[in-house]
Amino acid sequence: MTAEDFLEGQIILIDKPLTWSSFQAVNKLKYILKRKYDLPKKFKIGHAGTLDPLATGLLIICTGKFTKKITEIQAQAKEYTGTITVGATTPSYDLETEVDATFPTEHITEALILETTKQFLGEINQKPPVFSAIKKDGKRLYELARAGEEVEIAFRKTTIYEFEITRIALPEIDFRIACSKGTYIRSIAFDFGNALQSGGHLTKLRRTKIGNYSVEDGVSPEKFEK
Repeated sequence: MTAEDFLEGQIILIDKPLTWSSFQAVNKLKYILKRKYDLPKKFKIGHAGTLDPLATGLLIICTGKFTKKITEIQAQAKEYTGTITVGATTPSYDLETEVDATFPTEHITEALILETTKQFLGEINQKPPVFSAIKKDGKRLYELARAGEEVEIAFRKTTIYEFEITRIALPEIDFRIACSKGTYIRSIAFDFGNALQSGGHLTKLRRTKIGNYSVEDGVSPEKFEK
């Protein structure tokens, strides 16, 4: 590969590590490429779809002229695997915040879990988490949430193409979900807990696919550097 290759445009598949922000991953690659190829200061690089720090998996990074493809890539269907822990909720719907309420789980059976997934297939109305990067009045929702401000969030339409339960070991429920752009898996975890007449929050998340791109073809930032 040459400097010209990256300026003309490349798509790089990164397997984002746990606790890294998507911004950190992009900055790491930008540093590596600029140092190795002496690229100009205005070298363009960006990612096609944010992954939360507590999620791992596929992060698509575009360079040079291929940054124009970001919107097109982001619009493609995505696949995730992860774990919903039932019996408790958190304000962020994941492990970013502490448990704020607990609920019974004795009534939850495998049959109930499998039946409940059917409620989430197709087009659904979903309320994004308060702890999200969506902007309201010019501020990120998570900024307002951390400041203790009450925020009213509108429902959004999203589509769930597949919702498969892959392991049940209560209180943990493992899943695989294929969904449209803009789906918040944290919200599904929260809503799924409610639908089970309990509570739920996301305790593990991994993005495995975006369109035809797979995390199996991705590398860690460290391997990319080597």
